[in-house]
Amino acid sequence: MATLNILIGDDHRIVREGLKQVLADAPEITVVAEAETGPDILQQVEALGGPAGLDAVLLDIALPGRDGMDVLQTLKKAWPDLPVLMLSTYPEKQYAVRCIKLGAAGYLNKSAHPDDMIAAVRKVAAGGLYVSAVTAEALASAVGSGGARNGAEALSHREHQVFRLLTAGKSVGEIGAQLGLASNTVSTYRLRILEKTGVKNDVELALYAERHARSSPAV
Repeated sequence: MATLNILIGDDHRIVREGLKQVLADAPEITVVAEAETGPDILQQVEALGGPAGLDAVLLDIALPGRDGMDVLQTLKKAWPDLPVLMLSTYPEKQYAVRCIKLGAAGYLNKSAHPDDMIAAVRKVAAGGLYVSAVTAEALASAVGSGGARNGAEALSHREHQVFRLLTAGKSVGEIGAQLGLASNTVSTYRLRILEKTGVKNDVELALYAERHARSSPAV
């Protein structure tokens, strides 16, 4: 049985250790590297030669330094054949379709059953697309909508990043520092987000995000 070399990118050590324990039940899967930040993930993937040294990357969305979806885009641009499985605590209905559109080979919630985690790694490492039942429903809904988008679905990638950070309680200055943007640029994105979501302020935006996470078919 061929060995599958995996890199885990997550800023929480306890999560990385838990993933390694889960994957240890699959004898052919070997975690050859791990990283805490976006820049460190990119550096390690490059050091390993991309798909020459790795069969898949397990990548968290919420990372310090660089957003996980930014890292995903960079990875896919540099190494389009390297499978990336996105991991998150965010609801699949809210993030899976967006990640897959950016090139991810799959999306898995961190609360997934260990057997599903192993199955997902095997599937993407073999060149397949791992789609859970929830993600499949979200994809079908996105296709069935005929491309019509409104509210959070109409946000661009960068707007969605700012949206997520605003609803996590980050200030304009903190968001600018995390995304490498000027504060006035973040403020411009914030105004666009308020307009597209139809809310008046950050409190209403947080309430909108909570409702959206429960009911939205896809983002």
